[in-house]
Amino acid sequence: MPILNRAAELQAEATEWRHHIHARPELLFAVENTAAFVAGKLKEFGVDEIVTGIGRTGVVGLIKGKGKGRRAIGLRADMDALPLTEITGKPWASTTPGKMHACGHDGHTAMLLGAAKYLAETRNFNGNVAVIFQPAEEGGGGGNLMVQDGMMERFNIEEVYGMHNLPGLSVGQFAIRKGPIMAATDEFTVTIKGRGGHAAQPHRTIDPIAIGAQIVTNLQMIASRSADPLRSVVVSVTKFNAGFAHNVIPNDAQIAGTVRTLDAEVRDLAETRLKQIINGLAAAHGAEADIGFHRNYPVTVNHDTETTHAIAIATDIAGAANVNSEIDPMMGGEDFSYMLNARPGAFIFIGNGDSAGLHNPAYDFNDEIIGHGISYWVRLAEQRLGA
Repeated sequence: MPILNRAAELQAEATEWRHHIHARPELLFAVENTAAFVAGKLKEFGVDEIVTGIGRTGVVGLIKGKGKGRRAIGLRADMDALPLTEITGKPWASTTPGKMHACGHDGHTAMLLGAAKYLAETRNFNGNVAVIFQPAEEGGGGGNLMVQDGMMERFNIEEVYGMHNLPGLSVGQFAIRKGPIMAATDEFTVTIKGRGGHAAQPHRTIDPIAIGAQIVTNLQMIASRSADPLRSVVVSVTKFNAGFAHNVIPNDAQIAGTVRTLDAEVRDLAETRLKQIINGLAAAHGAEADIGFHRNYPVTVNHDTETTHAIAIATDIAGAANVNSEIDPMMGGEDFSYMLNARPGAFIFIGNGDSAGLHNPAYDFNDEIIGHGISYWVRLAEQRLGA
């Protein structure tokens, strides 16, 4: 089954919504204007119940079907932007310096709004559809807060589904896999406490820069020598700050980075080995290390049965040749993982075509895919809540 006729008709209107949101980006939980826009549209569509303030600034709309069923599925989009300065030059470009929709959340919101309008018009399902508009995906854990606020129980959500655009995947194509599809993203910060002194007398110092350099190199041993080579782990040092003068060895150095894994056992191993390596090298040279390790988003794990349903719907819309059901896992993080930990469901990628990459100041969501996204959401709701 190709794109739904009504979804194609809605594409132009949804594109206008997308451009409106794109020009007015908001960060993390401070998405009050975007949330108000979403809530206003849901009211305009005749959505039965609209609840704001879930997960601080999230919005959930409940659309009731024609049948008497109480079972509900959740469809989720994210609303927040990124702290980047846009360089696209598009007519709808960001009007707020230092903020832009560089990950396509404006498009995700527009597609789900289009689906909500369609579903509120037709109601060709038995049960309820909860359309979930989430704040703070980009590092704030808004999905976790919505779950903690009791969203699943309040709306009787039994299954939950998410969708994200993917640059490089052709327009009209989908990609998904069962099991882990995106990584856990943990963060570490380290302060190496040495003893500073004159650069001409290094023997009188405990050089935190030299120790830090060894730490940076040896952290790569976690992936190459500690973890099973068939089980992914990526350790990236992204900050190394030390010193203030050419002729002074400083007292301390700061290192920070991320650890990305695809299963809980390797996640535990990586944290343990990271701390052992840092403490061991610092002690070997007479220094001390203060280590902060923050567990961020968990692994995004697609459930088998729900992924099978998602594949079937994507295949109905795009054809089997345009659905990759075994995409390789990605080492980026996604806080839809919290919702998948709370309820069974699946996370799918929709092709954004040949665009700039995500989190790039030249990126823009491809409006051509909006009809495909609306069709996926509608067909999924109708299939999972059969009349």
